[in-house]
Amino acid sequence: MGLQEVLKQAGELDFNDIDFSRAGVWPLAGRITLLLLIAVVLIGLSYFALIQGRNQQLEVAVNQERELFSKFEKVSFSAANLEAFREQLKTMESSFEVLLNQLPKDTEVPGLLEDIDEFGRGSGLTIQKIGLEEEQVGEYYVELPIRIEVQGGYHEFGSFISGIAGMPRIVTLHDFDIVAPNNGSALLNMVVNAKTYRYKELGEEG
Repeated sequence: MGLQEVLKQAGELDFNDIDFSRAGVWPLAGRITLLLLIAVVLIGLSYFALIQGRNQQLEVAVNQERELFSKFEKVSFSAANLEAFREQLKTMESSFEVLLNQLPKDTEVPGLLEDIDEFGRGSGLTIQKIGLEEEQVGEYYVELPIRIEVQGGYHEFGSFISGIAGMPRIVTLHDFDIVAPNNGSALLNMVVNAKTYRYKELGEEG
């Protein structure tokens, strides 16, 4: 049987009349057609089982490549700016050292109280009380509250506050309370809470 005759018979097949239970006695054209269909199905299954899986692996590899390239860019940027980062770190360490030196040590607190007393008297104020309150231990530093009670006029108060603000140690002023005494005096009473800070020592509990 020639190839042309086989193709002719394949074209004349009516799939509605096919009996798959008797495939062994089908004409040659029918058997060839069945084999071709099986081959197409097997090729399709092979594609989805192998080729599609490879495509998914390729997509994962591409995503990994993008992530690695992004990390490489960040590392390259850090490496290129390493010297600048080192200079910036030195500047920060220097600034921190300056601030640290502005925090009084325990042994310097009495001297700080004496300085505040001198600023008050030098401003023309009458010092009624300057005393340390209970320490407040924070996460990184210890807060040292100081209660200040003085008597004088507004001008003297302003001079006193300016003097404290210009001190080499860090001292902040809070909760101003200025009242006139009941004795008819022209002088005013001022109560202010000052706060200075010291560095928290390693192992010191809050």
